[in-house]
Amino acid sequence: MYLKDQHKVWLATGSAPIYLEPGMANRHGLIAGATGTGKTVTLKLLAESFSDMGVPVFLADIKGDLTGMCQMGKETKHIRRSIDNMGLTDYTYASYPVRFFDVYGKQGHPVRTTISDMGPDLLSRLLNLNDTQSGILRIVFRIADDKGLLLLDLKDLRSMIQYVGDNAKEYKLTYGNISSQSIGAIQRSLLTLEDEGGDIFFGEPALDIADWFDWAEDDRGVMNILECQELFQHPLLYATFLLWMLSELYELLPEAGDLDKPKMAFFFDEAHLLFKDAPKALVDQVEQVVRLIRSKGVSVWFITQNPSDLPDSVLGQIGNRVQHALRAYTPNDQKALRAAARSFRENPAFDSEEALQALGVGEALVSVLDEKGVPSIVDRANILPPRSSMNAADSSDVQACINSSPLKDKYTVTEDRRSAYEVLTEEQKKEAEEEAKAKEAEEKEKERAKKEKEKAAASKKKSSSRTSTKKKSTTKTAFEKTLNSAANTVGREIGKSLIRGILGTLKK
Repeated sequence: MYLKDQHKVWLATGSAPIYLEPGMANRHGLIAGATGTGKTVTLKLLAESFSDMGVPVFLADIKGDLTGMCQMGKETKHIRRSIDNMGLTDYTYASYPVRFFDVYGKQGHPVRTTISDMGPDLLSRLLNLNDTQSGILRIVFRIADDKGLLLLDLKDLRSMIQYVGDNAKEYKLTYGNISSQSIGAIQRSLLTLEDEGGDIFFGEPALDIADWFDWAEDDRGVMNILECQELFQHPLLYATFLLWMLSELYELLPEAGDLDKPKMAFFFDEAHLLFKDAPKALVDQVEQVVRLIRSKGVSVWFITQNPSDLPDSVLGQIGNRVQHALRAYTPNDQKALRAAARSFRENPAFDSEEALQALGVGEALVSVLDEKGVPSIVDRANILPPRSSMNAADSSDVQACINSSPLKDKYTVTEDRRSAYEVLTEEQKKEAEEEAKAKEAEEKEKERAKKEKEKAAASKKKSSSRTSTKKKSTTKTAFEKTLNSAANTVGREIGKSLIRGILGTLKK
């Protein structure tokens, strides 16, 4: 709960109230804990607090229970008990300004990106390509860029890959070896992506991340909620798409340095999917983005079951931690629990490892950065209840929010600009027409030569009865044969030259 008079977020109450400093929020945060321990409550409380302080928010809604943030909360016995136990004298229920997005366009504004915007690295992971195939895909992007061809949707990429494969020998010296096996593997991966409905992600109008930066009339930050129940059925698509959004934020925002509050709060639920089976090069890139995006004023919050789900290089960038209960049923679970407990500054009042197994729903071990950036001693605390509804909103209420959104007209109608597919198709059509003309000209030349030959043969036969003219006629026939042969040769060379010119144009 944001306290305007103190410019702090009242996050939880333990041995004393625990406050999150807005100026330290861009040191990022972690919300961890087993299923059903209260991570969603913490996420909603923080999102509401950022909105109250005028910070726009992005949230991925995997379970569909974040839609209720557009509605005012209702009192329950559990919330009343929390209010009384924490002494919340000025607690009020509230609804929040929300905009809904949905990759599939069913429960929110459609979300798309272009192939060019996503780039070869993220697309390689989405297609499950190996290092060699990823290298070929980078070459395809490079050739498209050099030729000035737009890659907007999957048909553009498919056409470009086919074009590069067909002309691999020409590009070998400039760009490197392009094997037909790798081209085929990429094409098969594209078919798999299409079969999973991935073609719906790519196209225009592409999502403009700048649209997230908006405020309600009362200056509260707008909450941008991405509906992910269907998207999450394809975990790799989900993780790649959210990572693309984070990278777009990084590219969009200028350096800002240390601010009194973030420009944007980004909540990444089920964050372990971002790193699952990811190549080291991609993990290194994510670590770099997380480290550098802090200076651009973005607060990134990772939500996952266990801190060990994240690489150490990323965990090292996280300053604010809310650790809900963990279960230790296996040796690996016990090891992860000990690691989570040891990541806090020790509190002599209790054993963190034992506390993690005994926490109730809504309780957590909490450590945040103070105003000087120093991690606080861990405390066992109760998280404050959110002010918006804990239940999912009815579909009619969600649709009402979508219909009233100023972004409705911007993203509803799809576009299909002239891009790589259209350009390459036109060039192929032109090439085919020129080849047909050349072939027709060659056929006509053959027919003319045939007639000349027949004419010469008839003339030779006619003159065979006259000895005096035989030598002359024979000489003329030989000359005509030579002339016809030369004409045939010239005709064929003209045809070949024309074909070479068209193929050269296609390759330009």
